[in-house]
Amino acid sequence: MSDELADEVEAINSIYGPNTLIPYTDQASNPQSPIYILTFPKPEEDAATSTPFTASLRLHFPPSYPSDPLTILGVHSSGSHSKPGAAVRDLNLFSAAVGDVYEPGQVCLFDAIEKVKELLLQDTTAAAADVEEEDTPDEVPSSPTTTEEKEPPWTLSSPVVELKSTFIARCASVSSPAQAASYLQHLLSNDKKVRAATHNITAWRIHGPNGTSFQDCDDDGETAAGGRLLHLMQLMDLWDTMVVVTRWYGGQKLGPRRFAVINAAARDAFVNAGLVPGVGNEAVSSKKKSHGHHGK
Repeated sequence: MSDELADEVEAINSIYGPNTLIPYTDQASNPQSPIYILTFPKPEEDAATSTPFTASLRLHFPPSYPSDPLTILGVHSSGSHSKPGAAVRDLNLFSAAVGDVYEPGQVCLFDAIEKVKELLLQDTTAAAADVEEEDTPDEVPSSPTTTEEKEPPWTLSSPVVELKSTFIARCASVSSPAQAASYLQHLLSNDKKVRAATHNITAWRIHGPNGTSFQDCDDDGETAAGGRLLHLMQLMDLWDTMVVVTRWYGGQKLGPRRFAVINAAARDAFVNAGLVPGVGNEAVSSKKKSHGHHGK
């Protein structure tokens, strides 16, 4: 197994739960070319419109992964409460997601999982809108959706694993401190994995009216990390932007190294969002967005 795959397995299980990606033990597989079972994360308990991804899938990773793509061998389990055809739907969704996000030399499972969540959200939102349109009389206007109720336009970094701690950064454009605060609150309220993380370090810089400006940060228990994150934004001359770096602590202290990892994850999110001048389109084309979705 390559180091990249080992780190990816660790990151996926840190983010989505310890049994999300496990070895397929019912066969004597080549450890250099393993087969894993991916049990897709269940929808958030408070996401009433979520459509559950019911199947678990068998994935084969060649020795050359991630230089060469993984292979989806098929459905491992269709789930005890799945509807007819749901397993095939889930298999097709994940296959399409892998095909969309995979780039040679880059691990892709995190991006593929997030892509499937995006596709499921689009499908269920459309279905809910159809039901609402059918059930709502023409004379009763529907309530408008406020900006705060909508999913913030997050752009995500790739997961970074360092001594079993996992880090993910997400950034978004913001126009006021109140909006930045509402985006953070939305994230913590709607993503229980992020809410349960050890730290959610935040920084933002915003141009205000009449030449005013606002900038602030929050360590969230990771002493001095917020200030260093804000300093990175100052060095990069980023404005009207916020960033949240989430850390799931892995049990081993990183010491001062953690600050470099936190800033590297943040910079990756900024690059994916197209905020770093001089970076080629190949980085921007791998942009990862969440449409809802790691020392001491």
